[in-house]
Amino acid sequence: MASVTYQERRDALETYFDRTAVEAWAKLTSDAEVSGIRATVRAGRDSIRETILSWLPDDLTGELLLDAGCGAGQLAFAAAARGAHVEAVDLSPTLLELAAERAPVGLSGDVQFRAGDMLDASAGPVDRVVSMDSVIHYQPSDMVQMIADLASRAETQVIFTFAPRTPLLTVMHAVGQLFPKSDRSPAIVPVSEGHLRRRIGEHPDLQGWTIGRTQRIDSFFYISQAMELVRA
Repeated sequence: MASVTYQERRDALETYFDRTAVEAWAKLTSDAEVSGIRATVRAGRDSIRETILSWLPDDLTGELLLDAGCGAGQLAFAAAARGAHVEAVDLSPTLLELAAERAPVGLSGDVQFRAGDMLDASAGPVDRVVSMDSVIHYQPSDMVQMIADLASRAETQVIFTFAPRTPLLTVMHAVGQLFPKSDRSPAIVPVSEGHLRRRIGEHPDLQGWTIGRTQRIDSFFYISQAMELVRA
């Protein structure tokens, strides 16, 4: 069950992505020219997305896939192009409207967008879950509980990303706390891979899962690590 801390952070993320940063994220997730820091972030996000997609089957025909925290829909559309039926969930209705506007035609599968909490399990079980840069804003205890909640819906595979604890990320996190609250973007919470592995191994609801592949992407101002869970 999610904690009060989770609820507070979730509400802050909804405000940020649905109001404060919509224009910036619309540009970042498009083909529009960006420069400086945003260019490195875009390159890093493109790399981590390709990593996630490389861990999914080339043919997803007939499979149900949950894209938890789908944003502007880039990963969801790529999975649907392989034949998947994608449940794409995000807190931001505005980002989902942007995704719907960008939906390509002629996909082998389909994408159903839903605004709301990605932990809502009312839609029932799916074959696979992907969650790119969606649990990175939460404390490790909440993060692992979120992963467990997502895994409870998955039949075979869960892929998520986390912010690995590095000297640069630690400094960036500390500096971010110095800004006035009104100027802050939602902070990421770095966690070491070893600590995360221990928490996953100890969580009672993840005993039927094992850690599979993992890959870190370092693109200067964007550092993220993908991790796979598979049914034991």
